[in-house]
Amino acid sequence: MAVSRSDDYNGLGAVIAATREAGGDHFGRAMVGWLRGHVGFDHCVVFGYRGAARPPLLFETFSPAESHVFVALYQEGPYLLDPFHHAAVERKEGFRRMRELAPDRFYASEYYRSYYSQTKLAEEVGFFVPLQGKDALVLSLMRLRASGPFGTADARLLRDMAPAVISLVRLRWPGLPADEPATTPRDEAAAVPSEFDRAHIWKSLSLTSREKQVVDLVLQGHSTESIARALRIVPGTVKVHRRNIYRKLKIKSQAGLFARFVEIIDAQIG
Repeated sequence: MAVSRSDDYNGLGAVIAATREAGGDHFGRAMVGWLRGHVGFDHCVVFGYRGAARPPLLFETFSPAESHVFVALYQEGPYLLDPFHHAAVERKEGFRRMRELAPDRFYASEYYRSYYSQTKLAEEVGFFVPLQGKDALVLSLMRLRASGPFGTADARLLRDMAPAVISLVRLRWPGLPADEPATTPRDEAAAVPSEFDRAHIWKSLSLTSREKQVVDLVLQGHSTESIARALRIVPGTVKVHRRNIYRKLKIKSQAGLFARFVEIIDAQIG
């Protein structure tokens, strides 16, 4: 898409002006308009991330029906298994494609089949913005299956635009809104290490610390080999852990494991 220099400056000027506006909608619409002048996409959403807490929604372009899947269902617990959530909490910065962050078995995982496939996305990309303290934002751009994934040239252009996007997002949101407190208890949040070991989610189960780590990685979509590399153990040991986990939880498959995850999240929300 050809964009004249004056149109680009006007669009960027509107985004800069919107950083001073109250609320996120004016800024979000201006940012979407500027980005769409360069690359086509179907939706944009901005989430804030603060550890394992429920992520606040800061901006969206979804219809009410779409928002139910992309926002309401996501905030109920699936965000904990989202590669974008992991990258944000790990304080990655810059432009990333989902395919760059997703575990090797992500697209075959129960999380993908049970939740992510409902989004009907061809691809999701994001601008990752670490904020003050341990907070972070992600501005995501999405293309539906009917539109197809982002092309190589589109991704390259968005990557080049990342420094400007990140700077503008930080101007608009120097921190997460104060009216969106973390839902994780203060003492529990403090116990979460910097690399975001979320095994504490499974604290109610009779699993060892290592088994909790394996559970978390399995649900994210890591293969046995990928888990072994992440935990620096041999694949055979991972298989032993998985057998023990399934026996203790009285399940027989990853689908059963995901169902237990949903039960735990529902109980925490309730």
